[in-house]
Amino acid sequence: MSDPTREPAGERTHDLTHIDETGAARMVDVSAKDVTIRTATATGRVLLAAPAVAALRAGDVPKGDALGVARIAGIMGAKRTPDLIPLCHPIAVQGVEVVLDVVDSGVEITAKVRTADRTGVEMEALTSVTVAALALIDMVKAVDPAAVITGVRVEEKTGGKTGVWTRP
Repeated sequence: MSDPTREPAGERTHDLTHIDETGAARMVDVSAKDVTIRTATATGRVLLAAPAVAALRAGDVPKGDALGVARIAGIMGAKRTPDLIPLCHPIAVQGVEVVLDVVDSGVEITAKVRTADRTGVEMEALTSVTVAALALIDMVKAVDPAAVITGVRVEEKTGGKTGVWTRP
């Protein structure tokens, strides 16, 4: 399905940084970029049935502390991003905050990742949210096997040449 808000591949007006002159994928050389403080915040949701929400609120999930496990998984996910996403740079992740908020429709997840490095941490924030969501589903699947991850997206990034970007 095409997205009318995006340029078609044959009509790009800029160079693709992750493609070399032969069209092969490559890792971008960021060694000449300045080290700056960079942050990224991502969010997502796990939609759950009412019994799973009730079990989370009561602390009565059969596998144990589902929210605690998901929080730690989100932190680990941010730290392991370059092992999972082929062209991500290994960077010094210097802070990860993962917040899980139980709401009537499920769990809202927010991850904020910080570094002082040459490239941003958007992928780390997205990976953090997604891994936290997967861990949460693993913890509650006996109560709600139909749980759904949805709406994973970057909300804000700071630092680097482009400065601050916030989702409109």
